[in-house]
This record gives sequence, structure tokens and C-alpha cells, in this order.
Amino acid sequence: MLELKKIKKQFNGRTILDNFDMQVKDNQITTIVGPSGAGKTTLLRCISGLEKIDSGSFTLDGKPFDPANNRDNDNVIGVVFQDFQLFPNLTVLDNITLAPQLVLKQSKTDAEKRAQKLIDQLNLTGKEGLYPYQLSGGQKQRLAIVRALAMNPKILCYDEPTSALDPDLRQTVEDIILGLKKQNVTQIVVTHDMEFAKNIADQLVRVEPIKA
Repeated sequence: MLELKKIKKQFNGRTILDNFDMQVKDNQITTIVGPSGAGKTTLLRCISGLEKIDSGSFTLDGKPFDPANNRDNDNVIGVVFQDFQLFPNLTVLDNITLAPQLVLKQSKTDAEKRAQKLIDQLNLTGKEGLYPYQLSGGQKQRLAIVRALAMNPKILCYDEPTSALDPDLRQTVEDIILGLKKQNVTQIVVTHDMEFAKNIADQLVRVEPIKA
């Protein structure tokens, strides 16, 4: 379980998160909702170590955990970014296998074997040699999820996974997230889509803007 206690984060003197507490239980889906500017994405960036908190603490399985200074963070917290952040000059397969080889020190053979299982699981079979520009929006979304899963993260985070998708693809993402839950993947989803959040959530956390 990941636990956040009294998390505080400011930008340019403006308080975004103030004494924020949250528990993320293993093998469950936690959705984070709230109006624009409330700090949803900032919270996700703090959890993933992309932003350093000003005060407060994290514990992971009862032990102190600092996402911003954890050398093994790549295979603790995985992130599927809103804009996917795929490498445009790498094929689908290379996008997936690069980090496992560089960070987890997997052999090319092992990384590709794991990647192929995930590719098949998320219906990207046959796309291995394509580049991101040759993929549809939904395929890029699935590739971003596969790339994150390839690092075997303890927790998988999503930043607005349905923001640019039409209703059919929104349902596909919902199905993928619920399918991963059946495989005991712990997930945190930041979304503005309340219906989507309620459909997938074991726990729904609402953040509100801090009044000046």
C-alpha cells in the first residue's frame, strides 16, 4: 500500500496541495477527480517523483519512500502521460524495450519476450515495426500503457487517459484498466471524466482548489 501523509506543494508561493492525505491500496484502482487547477496532475507528478514535495511523507508497504529520490522508481511507479511521450524515432517494439534494457538491465531477448506478451495482450500485434506517427490515437494510448507495464511497476499511474479519445476508445481504455485490475495491477487514474472515474474506481478521491 502507498500512503501519502500531509503532502504540501507550492508553486511560486501558491499552495496547490495542503496537508493532503491519501491511501492507495494494493490491487485496487484509485481515481483522482476535481476541477481544472485543483492539483490533480500535480499530485500525480509528486507521486511519480517528477515533482518534489515541499513537506509531508510517503510510505510504501509501511516503509518510508521518496519518489523524487528513489533510484528504483522506474519499476515502482509507472506513468502513462496524457501526451503519451513516445519516442518518435523508435518503433513500437523499441519504444517498449528501451527502458527495460537500460534501467532494469534486461537482455534484449528477455525484454522483447516480455514486450511481445504485452503487445498481444493489448491488441497491438502486427504493429511492432511501426513508428508512433503511423499509429492511431487509441494505438498510441495502448503503446504508452504497454511501455509503462514493461517496467513491471508496483503502481501504474495515468494522467487524463481519456481526454483526447472518442467514446468508443474511452470504453476501450476503461476495459484495459479493469482488465489490468484482474491481474492485480495497482492503478491511480487522474481524470476530469466523473462517469469514467466512477466506472473504474474502487476508491474515488476528490481534490479541490486551495482558496487563497
